[in-house]
Amino acid sequence: MSHWAGTAVIVANGRAGGAGSLPVAEIVGACRQRVGEVSVVRTAYPGHARTLAAKAARDGADAVLAVGGDGTASEVADGLVAAREAEPERDGPALLCVPAGTGNSFYKEIWQDRPWHESLALALGTRRPRIRRVDMARVEETRDTVLLGACSGLVAEALETASGLTELTGRARYQAAVAATLRDFAPHPARVVVDGEVIHEGSVILANVGGGRYRGGGFLLLPRSVLDDGLLDVCVVTGGLDPRELPGLTREGRHLERPEVIYRRGRRIRIERVDGAPLTFEWDGEVRRGRARYTLDVLPAVLPVLSPPESS
Repeated sequence: MSHWAGTAVIVANGRAGGAGSLPVAEIVGACRQRVGEVSVVRTAYPGHARTLAAKAARDGADAVLAVGGDGTASEVADGLVAAREAEPERDGPALLCVPAGTGNSFYKEIWQDRPWHESLALALGTRRPRIRRVDMARVEETRDTVLLGACSGLVAEALETASGLTELTGRARYQAAVAATLRDFAPHPARVVVDGEVIHEGSVILANVGGGRYRGGGFLLLPRSVLDDGLLDVCVVTGGLDPRELPGLTREGRHLERPEVIYRRGRRIRIERVDGAPLTFEWDGEVRRGRARYTLDVLPAVLPVLSPPESS
């Protein structure tokens, strides 16, 4: 049986997850059973995956495999989108994530808890793969793209805490970071605007924006989100909720049952701190400081992503 992909480029991040070496040789072997030509490129510095993915797209690859965590997936997606925007007449390669990082939220979004070798076989071992055209977002103030989501408050502060928990990996690292952050956490005063409408102004524990349902590998912050509906979901957890309840509530999306939580969809979302202080904000796991306001616009159907067949 012939397969659909003639060429595939594996972008491997050896620093992902703080773990040892990645199973790159095993991934290459699995690809070579299903792809005519396979090459491996390794990242050497932050942001390098973006450059490598953009080059793979320019060189005409059919698939690009992001081997790492959410940060690697985000960089690779950014590179693929940049290449497509530079040459809009070309559709470009499809993205396949291989989970090897701390959170792996984007992999979970697409493949749930399926082992990577099964996902790879389903994605590459067929004549007609299922490719979803996934939405992304762009941050107006910095022009960065966002793959998985962006958040103010508790999530951003927990990510800062997680960077110091080097003894832990995976979802346990995020869970421990959230617990540690909650000990001294204080809500921030903010205004959240969706498509020109102010949906909340006041105390905020977090305001999460994105297309993906999961953050931190297991927190179901946007349970109603659809990756390819052309909209960004936003969940605002107001200061009326006890922050210590939030980790338990978001395991299964039960926070949406609470009156202190506001949930909307739109194409343009603005989050602004209203007391003049800088907003603690992150997107795709990278914490940002220095600005009081961030605005996100949807980029509909901009990223081709290899996905499970409809029946699987």
